[in-house]
Amino acid sequence: MEIEGSERTPPEAGEVRRGLGKAFFAWLLAHGGGTDRRLYGARKRLLLGGLSGTVVEIGAGAGPNAEYLGAEAGASGVRWIAVEPNVHFHPRLRRAAGARGLDLEIVGGVAERLPLADASADAVVSTLVLCSVDSVAGVLAEVQRVLKPGGRFVFIEHVAAPEASVLRRWQRRLRRPWGALADGCRPDQDTLAMIDRAGFARVDAERFHLRAGLVAPHVAGVAVR
Repeated sequence: MEIEGSERTPPEAGEVRRGLGKAFFAWLLAHGGGTDRRLYGARKRLLLGGLSGTVVEIGAGAGPNAEYLGAEAGASGVRWIAVEPNVHFHPRLRRAAGARGLDLEIVGGVAERLPLADASADAVVSTLVLCSVDSVAGVLAEVQRVLKPGGRFVFIEHVAAPEASVLRRWQRRLRRPWGALADGCRPDQDTLAMIDRAGFARVDAERFHLRAGLVAPHVAGVAVR
């Protein structure tokens, strides 16, 4: 059964992203599903499969996480609110939700200003997003605002290499050209430290490495409000 996605009142013009460059980026990420599944599938299944209720995903992209949401609770047990400023992803999000029978709502805005009520989400999901937002602190504050008490912030992010490492030096040197090619991505950002400082009641995370060059170091985990 195909479920039509709904959209909230359009956000401010500066919070919606469109154009040739954004369209190409959407096309590029939409064709990387196989790689995403190979690199992150096992961890996504573990972290996302048991989520239920209202699940807000920031930077939802083309919807690669749709196949994991409700895997244990059942698709009918998840209301998926996909926050995605790049409008070229929205048709792909609808198709991803329809293929999995998920109840989808698209929010075409940015994670720093979520048009959602306080304590309205059971979980918030971020996978490979915090590296490119304008304000990590602002996003994490919004995540905590919309989470219910005891709600979970589930994340998988690439992070900075250890301070004295050769890779860290290369991450710093190539930050600008990398960001220009990867939609503002910052390879030398210590994202886990930012999550630890954000004021969650508890943060449980693991570090792991992938064969991914400049962005090989990763973290995955859950922060509880």
